[in-house]
Amino acid sequence: MNAEDRRRHLGRGLSALLGDDGAEPAASDTGRTPRFVSLDLLRPGRFQPRRRFGQEEMDSLEASIREKGVIQPILVRKTSDQAYEIIAGERRWRAAQRAGLHELPVVVRELTDREALEIALVENVQRADLSPIEEALGYQRLMTEFDHTQEQLSKVVGKSRSHVANLLRLLDLPPGVKTLLDGGKITAGHARALLGVENAETLARQIVARNLNVRQTERLTQLGKKRTAKKQPLSAKDTDTLALEHELSALLGLKVSLKPSGKAGDLTIRYESLEQLDDVVQRLSAKPV
Repeated sequence: MNAEDRRRHLGRGLSALLGDDGAEPAASDTGRTPRFVSLDLLRPGRFQPRRRFGQEEMDSLEASIREKGVIQPILVRKTSDQAYEIIAGERRWRAAQRAGLHELPVVVRELTDREALEIALVENVQRADLSPIEEALGYQRLMTEFDHTQEQLSKVVGKSRSHVANLLRLLDLPPGVKTLLDGGKITAGHARALLGVENAETLARQIVARNLNVRQTERLTQLGKKRTAKKQPLSAKDTDTLALEHELSALLGLKVSLKPSGKAGDLTIRYESLEQLDDVVQRLSAKPV
């Protein structure tokens, strides 16, 4: 299977790459038939997006392996020292070590670094195994190291482009908020409400302490924004500027703000979603009839 075929299969899940979807087998010595490899020859993946392995889930997986063994093979690729790097299945490898196994079933594939990261990310995303921050960091790595666009990422992981964009925005949160989100103390919904808010870390701690839901969090942050706005002096605008703002707002269906400065000035268009932004871009880029 060539690189383009692999990328198309990624969106259909890891089973497609392992050959469980009825696809034709690859004509190479690294086929889909599992082989057994000593645990000593397996190495953790360099592109594993997961940074946390929960104790409870590891205990449960270890107990399952003790009873039934490892049912699904681990996906690996060969390393330069004749060992194997784990691409998908690191939890099974860790749990197998704890269960006292000596070898594991593996499927060996020839993969580039980019494909290895894509597969590791897709496997975890499809199984909902990643925290929002881990998922966002995986997306960011694919964009910075392998020149993926958000559109390409959405196809690779089988998510909407707005989902990818919203996850990436979470990386702009203050460190304290990201720590709470990464640890499961707050949800991605809480975190999105804190984007661009002053004292976000203080508010995040209040959310945890008061056990606020997302709607309550949104009200809390809106209240903080209103208080901040009251502190800022309002600049007077003439009637022509206000009329033009109103006209542009009606034309675009979005809030438009003008800030004149002599013969120049600033034009600000506020959007509430990526869909609204896409609509503005399409309008501005439309060719005249």
